[in-house]
Amino acid sequence: MADNNSLVGGESLMQKINEQVIIVQVFIALFLCINLSLITTFFMRDFFYTSMRYILFANTLLSDSLILILTNILLICSYFHFTMPMWLCIIIYIISSLYIFVTPVTLTAMTLERYVAICMPLRHGELCSCGSAIHSILIIHGLSSVPCIVVLSIFFSSASLSFYTHYSICSVEIFILYRWQEHLRSAVCQFYFLIMCITIIFCYVKIMKVAKSASGENRKSSWKRLRTVILHGFQLMLCLIQLWCPFIEAAIFQINVMLYTNVRYFNYITFYLAPRCLSPLIYGLRDETFFLALKYYVLCGFVKNKVRIVR
Repeated sequence: MADNNSLVGGESLMQKINEQVIIVQVFIALFLCINLSLITTFFMRDFFYTSMRYILFANTLLSDSLILILTNILLICSYFHFTMPMWLCIIIYIISSLYIFVTPVTLTAMTLERYVAICMPLRHGELCSCGSAIHSILIIHGLSSVPCIVVLSIFFSSASLSFYTHYSICSVEIFILYRWQEHLRSAVCQFYFLIMCITIIFCYVKIMKVAKSASGENRKSSWKRLRTVILHGFQLMLCLIQLWCPFIEAAIFQINVMLYTNVRYFNYITFYLAPRCLSPLIYGLRDETFFLALKYYVLCGFVKNKVRIVR
C-alpha cells in the first residue's frame, strides 16, 4: 500500500514538473521571438546603432536572449537529471555567470545615460557618443566578469584533477567546494547590489529635481524619462534579487526537496524570465521611435510614412 502511494506521488510530481517545463518553454519561445524582432529592427535602421541608448538596449536584448537559452538548457537538465562532463559545465557556467551580471550593469549604464541626457544636456552628445557606447559595453563586460573570475579562480585552485572528468548535473553549487567560498560569492554579489542601488537612487533624485523645475514640453519629457528610470529601477531590482536566489535555494534544499523544487521554479519565473520581458516593454513599446520602426518592419512597410516623420 505504501509502495502504491509512493508510486502515485512520484507520478504526480513528474506530471507537475512536466507541466512547469512546458509553461517555461512557451514563455521562453515568446520572449525570444520578441527579442529577435527587436534586435532585427535595431540593425535595420542606422539611427538606432549610432545612438548610445539604443546600443545599450541592444546589448541588453542580446544578453537576455543568451541567458534565456542557457538557463533553459540548465533547467531541462536539472528537471530530467541529465548529466554533462565538467568541462562543458564550466563553459556554460562562465557564459551564464558573465551575462547574468551584464544585464543589471547595462541597466545601470542606461540609467546614467538618461541622467546625462536630462541633467547635462549640453554634454550629452560628447559623453554619450557611439564610441562611448562601445567603450561602455567593454567596461560592462569587464565589470560583469569579476564575480565569475573570483569564483572560478578559487575553484581551479581547490578542485582536484579527477574532478574535471566527472559527469554531473550542471549548477552553480558544484563550484562551491567550501563554506567560505559561498560567503565570498555572497559578499561580491551584495557589493554589486549596493553600488547599483546607489547609482539608481542618485540618478532618480537628480532627474526628479530637474523634472520639478522644468516647464512646458521640457517638463513632460523629463517626467517621461523619470518614469523610464523607475522602470529601469524595478527591472534592476528583479535582476539583483536573482543574485540571491542560489543562497535562498541552498538553504531551502536542506529543509524540503519538494519545497526546493517549487521555490526554484518560482524564482526562475519571477527573477529570471520577468526582468527579461521588461526590456521590450521599456524601449520596444514605450519608445515611440523604436515602436514605429518595429511596426514598420513587422507590417512589411505599411506604415512607411509614419516612420519617416518620426525619424
